[in-house]
Amino acid sequence: MSTDFDVLVVGAGIQGAGAAEALAAAGHRVVILEQTGVAAATSSRSSKLIHGGLRYLESGQFLLVRECLRERRWLLVNKPHLVRRVPFYIPVYRHSRRPPWMVRLGLSLYALLSGVFSGRSRFRALPKSQWDNLSGLNREDLLAVYRYFDAQTDDAALTRNVVESAIANGARLICPGSFVGAELTRNGMRVDYVADGQLHTLCARALVNCSGPWVSDTNALCSPAAPLPPLELVAGSHIQLPLSLGERIFYVEAEDGRAVFVMPWQGKTLVGTTERSYRGDPRDVAPTIEEESYLLRTVQRYFPQTRSMQLDNICDSFAGLRVLPQTPQMPFSRPRETLISCDNNSKPRVLAVAGGKLTSYRATARRIVTKLRPTLEAGPGNGDKQPRNNERTAVSEKERNL
Repeated sequence: MSTDFDVLVVGAGIQGAGAAEALAAAGHRVVILEQTGVAAATSSRSSKLIHGGLRYLESGQFLLVRECLRERRWLLVNKPHLVRRVPFYIPVYRHSRRPPWMVRLGLSLYALLSGVFSGRSRFRALPKSQWDNLSGLNREDLLAVYRYFDAQTDDAALTRNVVESAIANGARLICPGSFVGAELTRNGMRVDYVADGQLHTLCARALVNCSGPWVSDTNALCSPAAPLPPLELVAGSHIQLPLSLGERIFYVEAEDGRAVFVMPWQGKTLVGTTERSYRGDPRDVAPTIEEESYLLRTVQRYFPQTRSMQLDNICDSFAGLRVLPQTPQMPFSRPRETLISCDNNSKPRVLAVAGGKLTSYRATARRIVTKLRPTLEAGPGNGDKQPRNNERTAVSEKERNL
């Protein structure tokens, strides 16, 4: 394997996969370094949804919602074998914190931001005559039920697909490979890593840190380091129950007002997610009994047929980690925009990517390509190598199709 690359991407979750795909499609020599396996952490432990983030409207994150809705539309068209449109149902009760008029207003804005105010982008209130068909949904004090459409995916399969696309465009994957450190030299970034029990070295013109919950640790091993703000890991847990509620997703309100999804998954029902601060080793994150009880109570609140279930009836559970800015706000209310930080240089060498949504991985990748353009398109010097003209010509066409 050549030890000279344009870009090293650390991490093969969805953000690293997307960055590698976009950079490779742009004609750059890319290598991905992954310590465990493709989609081995958060990118296989999400809510499995491709969506705009309806609840982010409450915190005013309109640009994020619009971006995710645009990306959702592209994924539905271009990856139909991995992303499918699914009906979502929002029941509104007398005890709900959000009355019907507020839900209707939010859905109206959601449809408007999607850019298409017709067909399946529209929402509707279900007539009472159809409430009996909603998988045994509790009808006591039920005021309204709204239906709209978003999408569902297999997050791990999507991530693998994007990595395969990057490899098809020339990227290389080192897995398993543990990052040891990186230092800027006259020939670019010298990177040390361990693979097959041995210490190896490669040289790259730039490094993109997409190591998810390890982003701060990886950044600390880079010289120069990207100026990351204080970050916090937030765990989100899911449980899986041995019953089917049909091919529809319910968007319900938990006892504390948080949004929880109740959705079909592998012939069973997946329920999530929670949000709690996490300070341990990312490898050890797991649902707590309190989280499992919270999610089970949420399901039982809306589906009477589950009220005899106990914790022992949970057939599977998992937890993933979000990387959020450290603020006094509760995790539920914090901004979810992807943070891309780079060293203070007109031609940045180290980028660190914190957070990011499964749905908007392509948008994040485009920003990474833009930030690295001054570095990667610089003329030869200090060990830099400029892509060949025929590579750049081919790239432009590929970039337009991303």
